[in-house]
Amino acid sequence: MPPVVIGPPLTLEAILALVDGAQASVSNDPAFVARINAGAEYLREQLDGGHTVYGVTTGYGESCETGVPASHIDELPLNLMRFHGCGTGRILNESEAAAVVVVRLAALCRGYSGVRLDVLERLADLLNHRILPRIPAEGSVGASGDLTPLSYVVATLVGERECTHKGAVRPATEALREVGIEPLSLRPKESLALMNGTSVMVGLGCLAYRRARNLARLCAAITAMSSDVMQGNRAHFDDRIFVAKAHPGQRACARWIRHDLEADNLAAGDGHRLQDRYSIRCAPHVIGVLLDALPMARQVLETEANGANDNPLVDPETGDVLHGGNFYGGHACFVMDGLKTAVANLADLIDRQLALLCNPNTNNGLPANLVAHTGPGAAAHHGFKAMQISASALTAEALKLCVPASVFSRSTECHNQDKVSMGTIAARDCLRILELTETVAMIGLLAGCQAVDIRDGERCHHRARALHRAIRGHISPNLADRRMDLDIATALQLYRTGGLPIGEIDFG
Repeated sequence: MPPVVIGPPLTLEAILALVDGAQASVSNDPAFVARINAGAEYLREQLDGGHTVYGVTTGYGESCETGVPASHIDELPLNLMRFHGCGTGRILNESEAAAVVVVRLAALCRGYSGVRLDVLERLADLLNHRILPRIPAEGSVGASGDLTPLSYVVATLVGERECTHKGAVRPATEALREVGIEPLSLRPKESLALMNGTSVMVGLGCLAYRRARNLARLCAAITAMSSDVMQGNRAHFDDRIFVAKAHPGQRACARWIRHDLEADNLAAGDGHRLQDRYSIRCAPHVIGVLLDALPMARQVLETEANGANDNPLVDPETGDVLHGGNFYGGHACFVMDGLKTAVANLADLIDRQLALLCNPNTNNGLPANLVAHTGPGAAAHHGFKAMQISASALTAEALKLCVPASVFSRSTECHNQDKVSMGTIAARDCLRILELTETVAMIGLLAGCQAVDIRDGERCHHRARALHRAIRGHISPNLADRRMDLDIATALQLYRTGGLPIGEIDFG
């Protein structure tokens, strides 16, 4: 991948390219360099002049009224990182950790944070050498930013705690030494500037955006397959219906399904029923909600990623120190709470389609539970009976997580942080719901492939045939009761590595 220049605002695609391994190059544009240097110099002048600057000459949070003697100011940056070393829970994977580093770097590039160019270059070094902090997922209330998880980024820069490098967990100081990078010596405010922001929730949000977008197309493809094997009415996806209520994402989804069903020139209904049940007929209306939510999510995530979101800010034009609350993650929390609900509805959609497929009263002639075994012993086999139960359990868990995280704000830190965003919890919820929904989708896809086999491909159109070929290249039909957990895992691996022909994601 071509290198990405860090300095100008990053698009979501540029953020994801850096996550995927593109090299980061901090801009050497003279105006950009001068702006970064100006903020750091103005901060130094504030200190030299004996001015009070929060988190530089004072304690943190509710301790902002506590002055720190000049002889101890240099201790604050490391102490801030160290006392926030209390994260819990799973460790963010390498893509998630890289997203956090990219987004933090983008925010500091606005020039309001009073950090040196060296800090930006060291963050880029972490990305380029793939020395990634080991960040526990839990411990942030989303204001004053993602303090605890971002402390692990600072720890890697200064050579403390652990990192991931070359696929192994290693002491950060050891990994830095191996690639010839000196641990960063922090100046006043640099630890605060690195930690006091929304970069964890936004980094995770960028990954969630991409997964949600791909999932929408996958669910459209599975809907087309389900319609085929149940001999559904393709006229439900006629473009005129979606012009009449013109939500663009809803219309795009109907076009995808219409294309998958080779129904572009269909003039009348051709299905077994005049009107298919809602989980087929209304699939564009369900998936379309997610598609129509994505543009807003993208705008918020890009704005947040490229915004100066720490406190205090240093105006690089005037040197004024601005004490405010840009670390508050309310916008990011709102879009993550919204996306997770839209995604969970896709789990429910595919779960309902699976219920139709497994029920002989609704599947138009397919055997109960898609049992493919024939002959006298067929009654001893159960096909997809337990797979449907698993999908139902996964769907229930996804739906349970849809409660908005933002409404669980609680006062903390001696009532200084008395209204907080919970944005990082919302982002984590969204990723978990995506994981659950992707798994439900794979169960639905495997059931669709089983139905294609039972129908011997009758009336199946190009998307069903393409998906069936891809799955059957790795997973055999279920001809007799056997374990199917490995089938699910294989299908997920195919999907997540781009091995399934789900169709182009074209909003047209």
